[in-house]
Amino acid sequence: MITTISKDKVLNLNRVLIIFVIIGSILPNFAFSQTTPEITQPQTLEEVKEIGEKALEKTQKELPGILERIWKGEVLPFWQKMFNWFKRNIFSDIENWFEQKFKPQAEKEFEKEKEEVKEELPEVTKSLWEKFRELIK
Repeated sequence: MITTISKDKVLNLNRVLIIFVIIGSILPNFAFSQTTPEITQPQTLEEVKEIGEKALEKTQKELPGILERIWKGEVLPFWQKMFNWFKRNIFSDIENWFEQKFKPQAEKEFEKEKEEVKEELPEVTKSLWEKFRELIK
C-alpha cells in the first residue's frame, strides 16, 4: 500500500527547505563581515625586536601563573585521585603479599640483630668507659 503525502505537507516542507537554504546562505556572510585587524609582517629589524620583546615580556609574566594553574588545577588532582585509587584498591594486596613473603625472614633477622646487640653492648660500654678514664687522666 502506497501512502500519499498531501499537497499541504509538501508545500510546508518546501517552504521550510527554502527558509533553511536562505538562512544557510546568509549566516556565513555575517562572519565574513566582521573585520579583524590584519596581521602584517614587520618591515624593519626594530619592529621584529619590539614584537619579540613584547612576546618575551608577556611570556615571562603569564607563563608561571598559567603553569601553576594547570599544575594545581589539573595535574595534581589527577595524580592524587590515581594515588588514592591505588592506595584503596591495590596497595593493601601488595602489602599483604609482602608480609606473607618477608615477615618470617624479617623476624629471624630481627632476633639475630637483637642477640648481636646484647653481645656487643657490654664491650661498647667498657670501651667508652675506658676512653673516658683516659681522657680524665
